[in-house]
Amino acid sequence: MTFSNRPIIILHSNDIHSRLENAARIASYIEEQRTIQGGDHLLCLDIGDHMDRIRLETEGSDGMVNIALLNAAGYDAITLGNNEGLTYSKETLERVYRDANFTILGANMRETDSGKLPEWMLPSMIVEKGGIKIGLIAATTRYTDFYELLGWDLTDPLEAIGEEVKKLREQADVIAVMSHLGINIDKQLAEQVPGIDLIMGGHTHHLLEEPLVIGGTSICAAGKFGEQIGRVELERDESAQRMVIRAACVPMAAYAEHPEAAAIIGGYREAGKLRLSRVITRLDAPLPALPERESPLGNLLAAGLRRHTDAEIGIVNTGQLLGGLQQGDVTEGQLHALCPSPINPCRMLISGTNIRAALEEALLPSFTGMPIKGYGFRGEVLGTLAIDGMEVEYDPSLPELSRIVSITVNGEPLSDSRDYVVGSIDMFTFHIGYLSLGRAKDVSYYLPEFIRDLLASELASGHGISACHYERWRIMSNF
Repeated sequence: MTFSNRPIIILHSNDIHSRLENAARIASYIEEQRTIQGGDHLLCLDIGDHMDRIRLETEGSDGMVNIALLNAAGYDAITLGNNEGLTYSKETLERVYRDANFTILGANMRETDSGKLPEWMLPSMIVEKGGIKIGLIAATTRYTDFYELLGWDLTDPLEAIGEEVKKLREQADVIAVMSHLGINIDKQLAEQVPGIDLIMGGHTHHLLEEPLVIGGTSICAAGKFGEQIGRVELERDESAQRMVIRAACVPMAAYAEHPEAAAIIGGYREAGKLRLSRVITRLDAPLPALPERESPLGNLLAAGLRRHTDAEIGIVNTGQLLGGLQQGDVTEGQLHALCPSPINPCRMLISGTNIRAALEEALLPSFTGMPIKGYGFRGEVLGTLAIDGMEVEYDPSLPELSRIVSITVNGEPLSDSRDYVVGSIDMFTFHIGYLSLGRAKDVSYYLPEFIRDLLASELASGHGISACHYERWRIMSNF
């Protein structure tokens, strides 16, 4: 291939999280740039978390809608984020990526059984564009405890990337890392791993409108949700015998959705509705759900967590539920709409003192109305605490954090000094929301099931529906 003095354009997206309309706008921009630059001068990459099961089309197709959009837009390579790697089984990922027209990269994502990368994934590759050889290396963030449950061994990303840099450095004009590792790890990469020219990052949703330059490494990132796309220009400076890197981010709001992409989204929307129309149960009466106070559907979810984890107590924040269920048929689609978060159950030991602290906080509007973002949460506010296996009596006239008069666990008074087996959610272990619940020990996570799967199981069995109407929080009256 002969060398061209025109710059090479790299377009990189990250953390789209199934904002499919923005993916369709990105497709229009990619098509425009391919027309202007020519295919030999354009490289299109995605840095992970393109899929998000919050979206009906993604949930209803196991992510196939995302693959179809990436294919149609003409992406060259992608890496996996935690939303792909931790919300789908290995078998599902293998099946959906079988239809990919792009290369999947991931240097630190090995199968536990074989110790090797899966057959459908490469640690790195060299792409030649306009006579410039670009070495691409990718890695994803290391949620070790979770990945182990799905049969993955996530190795140290700095070591994995460093090994690939050594392999490619002499063969490539530019070494570019596709990093779903977060901005802090990207800085460490630039500081500690020599030979990297460019890092295109994601995971922490950081937006770098200008590249952050550390040593000889340019760090770029395009924010979140496909609201912007990263644009990197690579140009050879023959006089200085080096590559010049210029980078910026391009807003997508002004671009129309690409017609082919819009058609893909529409087709998968109808297919998703059909797939998620399966009836789970039929309710004889409504099951309301409110974030700020106890309600039956929240209680049923707490009971499901307790039962699934074989625990003494079930605890979950009511903000996980975006609405309740009406009388009549309940479908998978309804549960997906009202409980969209990819939150996993967990079993842990928590002291009575920490349980009491969380229950006191659950009586305060500053907690129940607290906005929460990230960590798998797809609701709006934290909400109060739904509980099972436990009863609380409180007096709202008492001072804050001292309003609880009594707590019983399965009929016995709560002991502050004792550890209790609690069925709860992974979000609390990330120290989000009710911080005292993050002080647990001996935590066991359950994957790949989500909390909505437990709710579906409770509804289908029907065993706890009657009991969920029973109040666990009771106000004591002086009159």
